[in-house]
Amino acid sequence: QVQLVESGGGLVQAGGSLRLSCAASGRTFSTYTMGWFRQAPGKEREFVAAINWAGGTTLYADSVKGRFTISRDNAKNTVYLQMSSLKPEDTAVYYCAANRLPLVVTTTIAGFGSWGQGTQVTVSS
Repeated sequence: QVQLVESGGGLVQAGGSLRLSCAASGRTFSTYTMGWFRQAPGKEREFVAAINWAGGTTLYADSVKGRFTISRDNAKNTVYLQMSSLKPEDTAVYYCAANRLPLVVTTTIAGFGSWGQGTQVTVSS
């Protein structure tokens, strides 16, 4: 099991930027795909971005492609989500997650077995 703690959320105006961080502990971070998901009020949790264990493969939801960048620092056991050109529709609780299995790339909620507590991102118009 891995423990995940997100930080970096907050209130920002439309067009602004935020960087989310997720610190991991408890197992071999560098062998697991990491992902970011979000959940807006009244909506289902949705995939935002994922990065494989070595950082060589990144995947994004169409809604954030070109605006968000996922990255990781395995030496610091941390994954990041740089968010730019933010829109009001990006408002949600953002969750960091670790894949259930090592050396597997997935973007489905079911594929991730460890979750952080979430951090609120609010984009005002």
